Amino acid sequence: MHVESHLATLSEKHQKLDNIILKEEHRPSPDSVILHELKKEKLKLKDEIERFKQAG
Repeated sequence: MHVESHLATLSEKHQKLDNIILKEEHRPSPDSVILHELKKEKLKLKDEIERFKQAG
């Protein structure tokens, strides 16, 4: 059950980052540095989610 809860937490963080990225992209002057960092973090979360899915 621990793995499932961790996966749920990671997925929630991934979705929140996705929402933040969308908001930043739709601002009048999106900050490309912030977008880059957010997308990099989102990719790390996606990779971690995939690792947990494969291990489970």
